[in-house]
Amino acid sequence: MADGLGLELNLQPAAWADWPLGIQSGKYDLITSNVTVTEARKDLYDFASYREDLLCFYVKSDSKISSIKEAKDVAGLKVIVGSGTNQEKILQGWDKENIAKGLAPVEYQYFDDTAAANLALQSGRADANFGPNATSAYAAAQNGETRLVGTFNGGYPAHANIAAGTKKGNGLIEGVSIVLNKAITGGQYGDVLARWGLTSEGVTESLVNPAGLPRE
Repeated sequence: MADGLGLELNLQPAAWADWPLGIQSGKYDLITSNVTVTEARKDLYDFASYREDLLCFYVKSDSKISSIKEAKDVAGLKVIVGSGTNQEKILQGWDKENIAKGLAPVEYQYFDDTAAANLALQSGRADANFGPNATSAYAAAQNGETRLVGTFNGGYPAHANIAAGTKKGNGLIEGVSIVLNKAITGGQYGDVLARWGLTSEGVTESLVNPAGLPRE
């Protein structure tokens, strides 16, 4: 994106909780950190879509858990999940459904540090990790310590897109979308997804401010 816009890339690692204010204040120009497009977020930010929003459950490689496909499958499990995320919202909905049916509740586990979350999973203190497919798929491919047992669209049960985000109305997002579409048609986009094992998340077009998840 930076190359296509003729800009110098300056990566700024940041905690998830810091990006909204950082974009609004101008501290950051662009957010590309697995942000799901929502109608509420579109009030403050402009978006250019670049991936399907896939969430996944990963477990320790030798876990007895073979599949997580619906609410009852998480009953009684200790699940690592990010606070304030779409996956937490999905998990909370399933948990509420299970409790109403008399099933055991989920034990939520929150970690700010990825290494600590991985240690909890490997040590057995957590049963599963529910989060973005992209990072978990990469980790599983790298070390073989975890395996996939369930995949869902991030807008479950609706459909959601992952997008790059900018401050609302600053004019940058249109250029970002043009560059992304050029990469898609030119094949570079597909090459990147293939390299990271994310072909299943590919899109055929980058859209500016596509329909987002509905307001609550």
